[in-house]
Amino acid sequence: MFLSREAITTPLVVCLCITSISLMQIPKLQKLLTSQQSISVETLEKDLKKESLRLNLLQNVPSFSYKNLIADWVYIDFLQFFGDDEARDRTGYRLSPEYFEVILGRDPRFLDAYLGLSVSSSLYGGMPEKSIALMDKGLKSLSPQLPNKSYYIWRYKGTDELLFLGNAQAAQTSFLKAAEWANTYTDAESKQAVFSSQKTAEFLSKNPDSKSARISTWMMVLNNKVDQKTRKRAIREIEALGGEIVTNPNGTSSIKLPEKD
Repeated sequence: MFLSREAITTPLVVCLCITSISLMQIPKLQKLLTSQQSISVETLEKDLKKESLRLNLLQNVPSFSYKNLIADWVYIDFLQFFGDDEARDRTGYRLSPEYFEVILGRDPRFLDAYLGLSVSSSLYGGMPEKSIALMDKGLKSLSPQLPNKSYYIWRYKGTDELLFLGNAQAAQTSFLKAAEWANTYTDAESKQAVFSSQKTAEFLSKNPDSKSARISTWMMVLNNKVDQKTRKRAIREIEALGGEIVTNPNGTSSIKLPEKD
């Protein structure tokens, strides 16, 4: 059986469009060979505008069967963006949500992307509303078992709601939902997630301003696979709230909560 011309040319055109948009990244890669200190803020801002345009094109280009491929490519671009500390110190993280509009729009089951969204957009970018909105949208396409251990997304959402929006009631709901979804698993990691999520929700039900709840939530951040800068921030926040990080004989860490909540 022969394929129609449309069946052949349409995927080809899509691939060419995606490749052309991706090639727009080459100047950025070349600039990485030059010290960021020699590049003016004005030039960096122009690069951000070009990158925003590229992301907008990727968000709107037809994907057909290439959704996951686009999501993976843009996630790699995000990692490059996020890891450029010198440029981020000078121009900030405001482009972060735009990366995840493309990534999660194409692949809402991309579990690791939700952690990147929370850290970059809420913790560093100061845009928890955008981060939470994207998580809410993605969660509509998910279930407790799809993707595997999707309960982590509810925990990220609860973290953003509590630590960066100060919405204890919404955070309590998210942590209870995380416990509910985690309870569908039987492994030790998921059982610990059930316990810690329920405990945090319990703290919040008794005291919406609970220091213990915030310390426990920062501990969740600390236990995630985050970069060193984020770990240091989490430790500072825990200590500022009166918590103490204790190193156990087996090398693991635990938290000593303050006597008064």
